[in-house]
Amino acid sequence: MSRAGKHVFTSESVTEGHPDKICDQISDSVLDDLVAQDPKSRVACETLVTTGLVLIAGEITTNGYCDFQKLVRSVVRDIGYTKALYGFDYKTCCVISSIHEQSPDISMGVDETNEHEQGAGDQGIMFGYACRETEEMMPLPIILAHKLVRRLGEVRRDKTLSYLRPDGKSQVTIEYDGDEPKRVETIVLAAQHNATVKMQDLREDLQQLVVRKVIPAAMIDKKTRIIINGTGRFEQGGPLADTGMTGRKIIVDTYGGVGSHGGGSFSGKDPSKVDRSGSYTARYIAKNIVAAGIADKLEVQLAYAIGVAEPVSIMLDSFGTAKIDEDKIKELIRAHFVLKPKAMIRALNMLRPIYRKTAVYGHFGRTEPEFTWERPDKADTLRRDAGLR
Repeated sequence: MSRAGKHVFTSESVTEGHPDKICDQISDSVLDDLVAQDPKSRVACETLVTTGLVLIAGEITTNGYCDFQKLVRSVVRDIGYTKALYGFDYKTCCVISSIHEQSPDISMGVDETNEHEQGAGDQGIMFGYACRETEEMMPLPIILAHKLVRRLGEVRRDKTLSYLRPDGKSQVTIEYDGDEPKRVETIVLAAQHNATVKMQDLREDLQQLVVRKVIPAAMIDKKTRIIINGTGRFEQGGPLADTGMTGRKIIVDTYGGVGSHGGGSFSGKDPSKVDRSGSYTARYIAKNIVAAGIADKLEVQLAYAIGVAEPVSIMLDSFGTAKIDEDKIKELIRAHFVLKPKAMIRALNMLRPIYRKTAVYGHFGRTEPEFTWERPDKADTLRRDAGLR
């Protein structure tokens, strides 16, 4: 339900060099490589990183071939782990793969035949959400948290702040009055750095070149707390300091804790897995309904059973903001959106090597052309059919 009165909400994000995000990018790079060769590839790829080690495991069935050694090292290099003194780098890390084929029991339920329509790759629940807080139709805390870590990456890569290293985090707390964001309560930023920079210099640089460049000045006041490297120095980071795994940043990947989450991660999974295609479709539905002015915020739940094409249930919640009856909204969803796995994949053009981009800075609220589920292209038709001007 929507909250009344003043309250705060916090979301976090992490940089591309965070150990968990290294894993997400490796897993999605494997997926991209195989889908580019064979669009029908079935991929469920998990990655673990720790000091000096990358371990890939999972189930893959494909007519393509992935050189895991070459691919992993290129991803690690691109992220910025290029020197052995980081405790983890693309030249010296050990790469181990343990990959086998997809279970024939799963394939039997998912493969399309003359007798069987393509079903969901597993059972599960997926949620999509949209609201009017930002132009991206996303909650403001997660949008600002993503922009902070993206900016951290920019000033590191272009050498504006040459002392920065790849690991880092952000966190943004917004004060609301009802559903309206009023001000930034707290900003937390943690940036890995080299051994020579002075903490005072780092804090001043990040406040001026990252925080002030990202956070709207009107949202910051004298009471806003800005905490940069709150524990002090952050020299050891990445896999040297923390083990990473695919799929451990699912709230960062989605809506920053706003709304519900079905529990399934996205990265490393081809779109026959409804964890991915169903979640993208649910976001597509929610964004178009909100863009049409039918509701000011909307959460959509889809549920699937393995091997079954149609969702077993559709739920929606407009949090009291709908302009028409919610049963009518559900009818509009059924009429204007395809919800079977094969149709969802085709409608959003998902059998392409587009997934590494999704693995950092969030899967939603993006403007890049690969993010087809972000198009509000059904809004006008939905508005008309809802009887709204």
